[in-house]
Amino acid sequence: MPEKIGMISLGCPKNQVDAEILLAKLAEGGFEITNDVDGADAVIVNTCAFIEDAKKEAIENILDMAELKKEGVIGKIIVTGCLAERYKEEILSEIPEIDAVVGIGSNADICDVCRRVLSGETVETFGEKTCLPLSGERLLTTPPWFAYLKIAEGCSNHCTYCAIPSIRGEFRSRPAEEILEEAKTLAENGVKELVVVAQDTTRYGEDLYGKSALPALLKALSQIEKLQWIRVLYCYPERISDELIDVMASSDKILNYLDIPIQHADAAVLKAMNRKGDKECLLALLKKIREKMPDVVLRTTLITGFPGETEEAFETLCEFVKEARFDRLGCFAYSTEEGTPAALLPDQIDEDVRKERGEVVMEQQYRIFEEKSEELVGKILPTVVEGYDAYTDSYYGRTWRDAPEIDGQVHFTCGYELQDGDFVEVEIFEVQDYDLIGEVV
Repeated sequence: MPEKIGMISLGCPKNQVDAEILLAKLAEGGFEITNDVDGADAVIVNTCAFIEDAKKEAIENILDMAELKKEGVIGKIIVTGCLAERYKEEILSEIPEIDAVVGIGSNADICDVCRRVLSGETVETFGEKTCLPLSGERLLTTPPWFAYLKIAEGCSNHCTYCAIPSIRGEFRSRPAEEILEEAKTLAENGVKELVVVAQDTTRYGEDLYGKSALPALLKALSQIEKLQWIRVLYCYPERISDELIDVMASSDKILNYLDIPIQHADAAVLKAMNRKGDKECLLALLKKIREKMPDVVLRTTLITGFPGETEEAFETLCEFVKEARFDRLGCFAYSTEEGTPAALLPDQIDEDVRKERGEVVMEQQYRIFEEKSEELVGKILPTVVEGYDAYTDSYYGRTWRDAPEIDGQVHFTCGYELQDGDFVEVEIFEVQDYDLIGEVV
């Protein structure tokens, strides 16, 4: 009987792609992959370590597995991902129940690690970050109609609050031919929506081709016949070019949806973050995008309580939120991360103030979200079916305006039977909190 391996994968879609490559390697290596950790010979916890909350979640999951191990429910515990890469030997000394700590550069050796662990060894292995596999077979953990497509790894932006460059290394793009081959394979296997991801998708190709090659890549992806939707996440504002906007505006497959991690709008705070721009130039960018794509959905993330954020700077941020009127917005209290330049800055702000400011921004945004949602009533929106709820006797899914696992849902009725993964047109007639209600037309 092959040994059973379970996995808990945490964090962002980029980490999820790494998990899918790990699972495919294990399946190819003769292990049985199980969705239920109970009874697993080994459980891999693929961790995130971006901010404090992510680290806490990772440690809680590891401790939960340690308890199951103690009870004899599972066998061995293997820790992979960002927490393993960031804290290396510390993890094993803090949680001795762990049997292996695997840095991202050793992901390719996961079968060997599992065999050694299952034979009784304790393993610590940390290969070069650049050895992280960026391609290969994947065992998809998403529903079969959509998949993430990781086009690059690492980050060279060096924002002062962020530990990603030290964890994942410098930005490195995948060759376009390799990406397109993977996308074609995914489409042949039933994927209809591709979600393009990287730490900074707009930087794609600079290291390989000397300029941003994202517009050309998106054009090529849109030629893949079986794909219906192509969605792009994590576009840095200073690299959103006219060419990129034009390519998006001119394609039926590339969704007019932009995730732009802006973080702040005050010039001094942005400079301290090692980010470019100010409120005026950001608003000008949003105006240009909306002029070329009037139906565009704009999403952003913001940070409140960054060191040195004065009341005036925070007020600038609040004014920006009111004027920008994002469709989607997430706001996070600044997380002090050891080893980052921002952790050493003067004028650190009290944690309660950071959180309170974040709540103020989210209250503002919720009012904007409500108004924008009401504007959708009466509109007909292309929607992907994701399931059926017997309790309400209705289907649920996502409109083109909603990214998977981030945004809201639409609940709708239909006069005929639908299958998960079908694409339908839904007329919206009501809004309930963050979700839309409608019916298939």
